[in-house]
Amino acid sequence: MARGRNEALAAHLQEAGWSRAQTASAYNRVAVETLGDQITENSKIGRSHVSMWVGGTRPSGMAPLLLAQALSRRLRRDITPQALGFTVPTSPAHGSLDWHVDPLIALSNLGSSVDPDRRRLMASGVYSVAALAVPGDDWWASMAEPPAENTSGQRVGRGDVVTVKELTEAFSRMDQRRGGGHGRTAIEQYLRTDVNVLLNGRFPSDGVRRDMYSAVAELTYVSGWMAFDNSEHDVAEEQFVTAVKLAARAANAPLSGHILRAMAHQAIDLGFTHEALTLAQRSVEGERYAAATPRERALLGVVHARSLAANGMNKAAAKALLRAEDDLAKAHEGIEEPNRTFFFGEASLAHETACTLRDLGDRQGALRQFRHSVRTRGEAFRRTHAVTLGYMGATQIADGSVEEACSTWSGVLDAMEEGIYSGRARQTVADMRRLLSPYRRRGIPVVGLLDARAAAYLAQVD
Repeated sequence: MARGRNEALAAHLQEAGWSRAQTASAYNRVAVETLGDQITENSKIGRSHVSMWVGGTRPSGMAPLLLAQALSRRLRRDITPQALGFTVPTSPAHGSLDWHVDPLIALSNLGSSVDPDRRRLMASGVYSVAALAVPGDDWWASMAEPPAENTSGQRVGRGDVVTVKELTEAFSRMDQRRGGGHGRTAIEQYLRTDVNVLLNGRFPSDGVRRDMYSAVAELTYVSGWMAFDNSEHDVAEEQFVTAVKLAARAANAPLSGHILRAMAHQAIDLGFTHEALTLAQRSVEGERYAAATPRERALLGVVHARSLAANGMNKAAAKALLRAEDDLAKAHEGIEEPNRTFFFGEASLAHETACTLRDLGDRQGALRQFRHSVRTRGEAFRRTHAVTLGYMGATQIADGSVEEACSTWSGVLDAMEEGIYSGRARQTVADMRRLLSPYRRRGIPVVGLLDARAAAYLAQVD
């Protein structure tokens, strides 16, 4: 349906300096990253589509959201579909992305943007660049101030804190083994109901209150990480922001740094490299790094290194990598580490180091680290193992080792077919097919077999 010329869209494209063809290309890149194999050659857009949208034709489906994402990256600020002159539903999560909205209110709405249908979920909200601007010191100080004592509600004790921690550990280990697609609705339901009652209860001391807020912050973070792993990026962002608020209420600096690190990781994956660097730098500031244990320091440091590499800061990235290696070397059995770092060890450090070296252009160094990660990772971390193999295969094929890449990628499919539900791991399968595309007509037997197997797998999953 046509209407008058869309001046808002035209103005944004002019500001971006994009031609119609460049706009279509940027849109298609975001569409492939967001929807993976749901985007076929026939469903991609061309410059004529953009011309029609500027002329006043209303785009259908997810097009306004995908175009807003593309322009957000280009202009390095949060662009909404409404700002482009489009009318689409907004996500309930976006109120929770305001850093000044109370975390208890955010918890009440947690997961309200989740929909069983992945396409409707993706259409319900949009990853917000604006929400990545973490508030300054005054906000952190005000959040840490003890609230007025609650004289009503359920009495909450240390046993309740332990229960939340036990559930957090159980969900976290399940995520590592089977991926973020397992148990997502269960954890959100628990946060909205049982946990909300606990946070609104009566605490015997300020210490118990802070411990409960820390426990809930960590559970909320795990829920966000599971959403991130399942490629539900707007949901993940909502939950990460809520988790940071809860950690700030608990005055738990290392936990705050841990969650900011996760937000930086997500921003890197989505291509918001400048914002990722800012988040990673905030994660290693002051007590967030100084009060952390060696293992957690190493985790914060290696993601900081990745963000530096993604921004072309090669020397600083190399220095940050060395510091992360030194920090992990200081971890030993005599130091009590928080449960949230249980997954981070030699294999994880090698994985993140490989990603950093890959972004620095050192493919051979990256491949050595990927191989080391694969050799040293245990059975309890099969989801991350699949992601590592996916990245390793992509690096091998970029280095010209096609058959070696196919051998590596067959391991990804082995893991996925055993029951891993992970949007990130699944995306590696879609990327695999895309990267194999130039080799399909060359008669390489392993390419044809792997491509057919990948296509069959993707056809069977939602």
